[in-house]
Amino acid sequence: MTEQALSFMRARRMELSGWRGHLTALGVVALAILALFFDDVHSMVSIWWNASTFGHCLFVPLLVGWLVQQRIPGLKQLDPVAWTPGLLWLGAGVTAWLVGAASGVALIRHGALIVMLQGATISLLGPAISRALAFPLFYAFFMVPFGEELVPHLQLVTARLSMLFLTGAGVPAHLDGIFITTPTGYFEVAEACSGAKFLIAMTAYGVLVCNVCFRSWPRRLIFMAGALSLSVLANGVRAFATILVAHMTTVDAAVGFDHVVYGWVFFAIILVIVMATAWPFFDRKPGDPWFDPRQFQGKARAAATGTIAGAALALIAAAPLWLAATAAAGEPLPPTLNLPQVPGWTHSDTSQRYPWKPRFDGADHFVMARYRNAAGQVVDLAIATYDRQEERRELVGFGQGAVDPDGKWVWSSPAPAPRNGLGEQITAPGPVVRDVVSFFTVGAADPTGSKAHVKLATMQARLLGTDQRASAILVSAEEAEGQPAGKAIAAFLADLGDVKDLADRSVGIHQGLSGSDSADSP
Repeated sequence: MTEQALSFMRARRMELSGWRGHLTALGVVALAILALFFDDVHSMVSIWWNASTFGHCLFVPLLVGWLVQQRIPGLKQLDPVAWTPGLLWLGAGVTAWLVGAASGVALIRHGALIVMLQGATISLLGPAISRALAFPLFYAFFMVPFGEELVPHLQLVTARLSMLFLTGAGVPAHLDGIFITTPTGYFEVAEACSGAKFLIAMTAYGVLVCNVCFRSWPRRLIFMAGALSLSVLANGVRAFATILVAHMTTVDAAVGFDHVVYGWVFFAIILVIVMATAWPFFDRKPGDPWFDPRQFQGKARAAATGTIAGAALALIAAAPLWLAATAAAGEPLPPTLNLPQVPGWTHSDTSQRYPWKPRFDGADHFVMARYRNAAGQVVDLAIATYDRQEERRELVGFGQGAVDPDGKWVWSSPAPAPRNGLGEQITAPGPVVRDVVSFFTVGAADPTGSKAHVKLATMQARLLGTDQRASAILVSAEEAEGQPAGKAIAAFLADLGDVKDLADRSVGIHQGLSGSDSADSP
């Protein structure tokens, strides 16, 4: 090897040593992650910008940067090293993304992006610096939009707290799921009133305060418990106050009161109360060092920076390549989707009291019809099928299923359902109350009402390249005087027979087990 070549290789090694070299390698890997998974980065940022619940996430990258900047004096006393075990965390992020992509769960994919960036940092800066940056790296998880799963539960909690306060105030009221009726009007504890927005933002804020203002873990835990409990309680008080104002004045006045209090005053007041209560117990003084560099000094076995960077790039490319390689050719669906003939039931052209149609974006086939039996019971049957699931073509997910978020129907409470079904009660203006029982299948699996099971089955099918055909079968009925919705649904399901047979015929498995009588409906 010539002297020039040796000099070049030594120069390259020098370029990848020290802070400049390691940060350059980290920048290359981080940019590769953001570029390769740009669709997920874009969807995450779009949620920050468009969903008010996650508006606080826009500030998290800035806060992470500030937290790192605060630690620079201590970081300068440490030496970065390329560390092979850090690739394990990067690999965990790659695996998580693969799982999230295969199952169609954006939350997992978004979280996986953060884990991959953390893994790149650990791999290319080493254990000492990663320990020094432990909290900023952890706090980056608050960039992930999470917590919407709490909304239905918080709606119910807020409604019950409101009822408790209304009873204490002597206001006659009746609670039905998330709906409260008083002599003044009919109130819905809607998603926007659940307090999820405030609770999620308070969690991010509280965790930041715990790190910046406290050293003691017991104090941190007490602070978080108090802040989150106060958030939930205060939201119940806000909903109660809105109903009370309507009871004492008018509904229009209550709406105006709620918008002012919730939009401009409520959040600020709770933050002031939380901080004023916690202030005397802060045990971290301004200017205190964030960590002791001497505690992190150690001899980690260093690897070649270029080698680790190359291994990191290979790892992050593996997940999308695997998903593409195992993509199933897919079994075709039948050319048409036919509605079943149900013994004792005939098609009915009577109109619904309030128009209802479930939402299944991107479905290959969708049919819906109304049935009536001799006892006068009426149900609506809807079937949707997919030859495969992918982004914006998912059997279950936000906006999919019994309630269209762009319509007037809203989720009210759980409803009775068979063991393998999902029962929901939904309500429209009027009010019109409707029970819906949903069954989902992926491939030849048995029907389930669990959305988690659907995601797991979808993930397995996409990872292994097995049958991805999927179906949703929804049976619904309106509550009517003398005709309970639950009984009508139960009667229809009893006469329909095995839901699995219908699901299999709908996607083209075991066709011919029974007849059918009509084709695709709009």
